[in-house]
Amino acid sequence: MERERVRWGVLATGGIAASFTANLLDMPDAEVVAVASRSDASAKAFAERFGIPRAYGDWSSLAEDEDVDVVYVATPHSAHRAAAGLCLEAGRAVLCEKAFTLNSREAEELVTLARSRDLFLMEAMWMYCHPLIRRLKALVDDGAIGEVRTVQADFGLAGPFPPAHRLRDPAQGGGALLDLGVYPVSFAHLILGEPSEVTARATLSDEGVDLRTGMLLSWENGAHALLNCSIDAGTPVTASITGSKGRIDIPHGFFYPDRFVLHRDGREPQEFTAEPGDGPRDSLRHEAGEVMHRVRAGDTESPLVPLAGSLAVMRTLDSVRERIGVRYPSEG
Repeated sequence: MERERVRWGVLATGGIAASFTANLLDMPDAEVVAVASRSDASAKAFAERFGIPRAYGDWSSLAEDEDVDVVYVATPHSAHRAAAGLCLEAGRAVLCEKAFTLNSREAEELVTLARSRDLFLMEAMWMYCHPLIRRLKALVDDGAIGEVRTVQADFGLAGPFPPAHRLRDPAQGGGALLDLGVYPVSFAHLILGEPSEVTARATLSDEGVDLRTGMLLSWENGAHALLNCSIDAGTPVTASITGSKGRIDIPHGFFYPDRFVLHRDGREPQEFTAEPGDGPRDSLRHEAGEVMHRVRAGDTESPLVPLAGSLAVMRTLDSVRERIGVRYPSEG
C-alpha cells in the first residue's frame, strides 16, 4: 500500500538544509514543495538546485503556504524561536534543528505554542533516530551492561574559525556548546535522563563564546557523565558507557555510528554494525521518516525525540552556560 506523501517546506538554505533536502528527495513518500530564505536570491538558487517549485524571500510566505504539511527549520539556533514560532502560529507542523533554541525559556514557549495549537513539533536530534543508537539504547535498558556508572562523549572541531564566523558570533548563539556540545549532552540524557547536578569549565573567546567546554554531569544514583566540546581542537568524537557488568564503546562518530562494540564481563566482545546504506548523513532520512510517520498518524510529538527530553537538554545547557559565564545578547 502506497503511503500518503508528506509535503515539506525548508526554512533556510545552509549546509544542513541542503543535506536534509537531498535525503528527502530520495524518499518516495516525501515531497519538497517550497523553500524560504531571508534573501530572494538564496531561496531561488536553492530551489533551482533541488528542483523545488516555490521559493520565498521571506519566512512568512512559507509559513502561510497551505500546501506545506511540515516545515524543517534549519536556521542558526538563535533564530529557532522566531522561525519555528512563526510556522506554528500559521498552523504548520515543525521539525526544528538542534540546539532546539537558545535557552530553555524559548524552548518552553515553542512547546507551549505547539501544544496549544495541537500541532506536531520535534527537535531534529537525528542521533536519537539512528537505528544503531536505538539498538544501543535498548541493550542498555535491557541490562546488557548492568547499572550504568559512567558516560563519556566528546565532539570537537579543530577550526580555527575566524572571529566573523557564526560559531564565534554571540548574536547567533556561537560557541562550542550549543552547536557541538548538544550532541554529547543529548547522548548522556538518552542514557541517564536529566542530571541532578552540573559542573562545567570553559575557555572563552574574545567575543565571549566558549571555544571549548568540559562538563561533569551527576545523577542522584551516583552515575556521572564526562563530556567535552570544542571549536578549536579536533577530538575523536567517541562515546562509551560503562556499567556494573560491562561497557559499550562507539569508536568514532558517536552520533552517526557505523558500529559499536559491546563488552560484557566473561564474554567475547560483540560488534553491532549499521545496515548497508546507513552512512553518516542517513540519520537525516531516519529522522524525516519518523516525522512523516507521526504526522500521518496525527501525533503531536515523537516518542523517539520527546519534547520533555528536549526541554531537559535545554535546561542542562542553560546550567552549563551559567557556570561558564556565557550569555547571549538577546537574553539581556
